[in-house]
Amino acid sequence: MKAMSYSQYGGTEVLTQSQLPTPKVAPGSVLIRVKAAGVNPVDWKIMSGGLDALMDVNFPVIPGWDVAGVVAAVGFDTPEFTVGDEVYSYGRRDTVHGGTFAELVALPAAIVAHKPAGLSWEQAAALPLTGLTAQRTLDALGVAEEQTLLIHNGSGGVGRTAIQLAVNDGVRVIATASPKNHDRMRELGAIPLSYGPGLVERVQELGLEGVDAVADFAGGVLTETRALLKAGGRHASIADWSVTQHGGQYVWVRPDASELERLSLLVEDGTLSVDVAQTFPMQDAAQAFEASMSGHGTGKIVLTEFTN
Repeated sequence: MKAMSYSQYGGTEVLTQSQLPTPKVAPGSVLIRVKAAGVNPVDWKIMSGGLDALMDVNFPVIPGWDVAGVVAAVGFDTPEFTVGDEVYSYGRRDTVHGGTFAELVALPAAIVAHKPAGLSWEQAAALPLTGLTAQRTLDALGVAEEQTLLIHNGSGGVGRTAIQLAVNDGVRVIATASPKNHDRMRELGAIPLSYGPGLVERVQELGLEGVDAVADFAGGVLTETRALLKAGGRHASIADWSVTQHGGQYVWVRPDASELERLSLLVEDGTLSVDVAQTFPMQDAAQAFEASMSGHGTGKIVLTEFTN
């Protein structure tokens, strides 16, 4: 099968189109023909060696954890799925090796969910990691109706999802973003504020003495978070491990089909939408990584099927 892969750590220069064996389909697993694969910063951070201390790597590596596609085969004792089912998944495994930037990927059925009919392939591939991360962060914070939540980096994929989930629960959301994204933040139901120096004062200008919870999807904002939290407030981060030393929680999301189904229900009832900023054919994964590295996106970057 065709796949994008790398055989050593490095930058985008190590990523090449390859011919690799079709994955085996173990009992309790499904083989998915990939229609689209989401690009996440963790993909190129792993490629650079940035997570080597945390995760075992088996070269050659096919990057990618997000996928949407069609079930091509099922392993023994996999009653949840049949060939032809449209599915999606956050396909992280404990060892970095066989990812989703390929024509085919084999995944345990326990982390695969049926794709919401209302999402395109690209939207479905954009949702799993960002959606599960947003959902788990909000669950960890336990923010309640009429409380105030500050989201650092509301315009990123995780932030956009978290805004919608929190607003749906009746939470007042303040989201930091660059001015070009403020209109979209308002459309999603958040009060937008510019990030950077003066954030504490800008929040206070809203007439608030503090916020009940903070979700950090940016990193480097612990000082502002602590300054704005009310007494007894809660904070969590996906980008700064040091929050655990200051009463916060670090979130590392787990693959879980049942949690994906929670998101599917919100998509199907119109609560949750998915913004896709750019798409690239699979063979242009290096360009997609460079676009992700630029940090200037207004939604998720997604790879589509190989075109050659």
